[in-house]
Amino acid sequence: MNTSENKSAMQIVYFSHGGGPMPILNDPSHYRMNVFMKNLPSLIKRPDAIVVISAHWEESNVAVQTGASPSMLYDYYRFPEEAYQINYPAKGSPELTKEILEIFKAENIPCTADDERGFDHGLFIPLMMMYPDADIPCFQVSLLHNLYETEHIRLGKALSKLKDKNILLIGSGFSFHNLMEFRLNDKNQDIRNDAFQDWLIEVCTGDMPQNIREDKLINWETAPNARYCHPRSEHLLPLHVCAAATGRKGELVFDDYIAGKRSVAFLWR
Repeated sequence: MNTSENKSAMQIVYFSHGGGPMPILNDPSHYRMNVFMKNLPSLIKRPDAIVVISAHWEESNVAVQTGASPSMLYDYYRFPEEAYQINYPAKGSPELTKEILEIFKAENIPCTADDERGFDHGLFIPLMMMYPDADIPCFQVSLLHNLYETEHIRLGKALSKLKDKNILLIGSGFSFHNLMEFRLNDKNQDIRNDAFQDWLIEVCTGDMPQNIREDKLINWETAPNARYCHPRSEHLLPLHVCAAATGRKGELVFDDYIAGKRSVAFLWR
């Protein structure tokens, strides 16, 4: 059965979550992203739970957020006071977090439960636009601090065991993340970034065997201008998790500018 017809199939999306709280503060350079985020729920079925792989959480072992009512973690600085009053009072999902931890253990992936960590902005900023009522249980799964590509592919393959559940797996990162190069204007033409975004689109949406797709992602540093676009890879690695969790090509659902830089999003449904 086609996954778009299967009411219980996991849906997966990787997107660029913008600069800190700026999307919520109505920054003009995030306008296109805001429109996309608000429209994204119309492209998918409503999930029973949301699992977020956030670029803003790294641990030595994979950690799973297990709190029943996570607090807010304002992991940004030098913003207006209103940025520190944001609240996203979604509940956690204790049963699903337990199942994920069991999957990781069965796959020999070292993991820990974290019932203290709050929602970071990789979760609460996009979800405030997508599901502002905060009425869907959600929680985060960390990246590995070593940033090894193969281990994040392995993490995604483990999460693929949830494929029959009506959940939304989000890779919350940024397909361009060179902080020195962002510009708070509408568009900043950048041929180096264009070449890298085009490469990502071909890898994630092109017709090729899945093992070739994963090999290209593992060796992403050979892509055009890779380290210019990602001096550090934490905002790209959520894509590795998503691509491995689905095992097939995705759809390009966003290709536009955020904070002056071209960025992309992919959906698997």
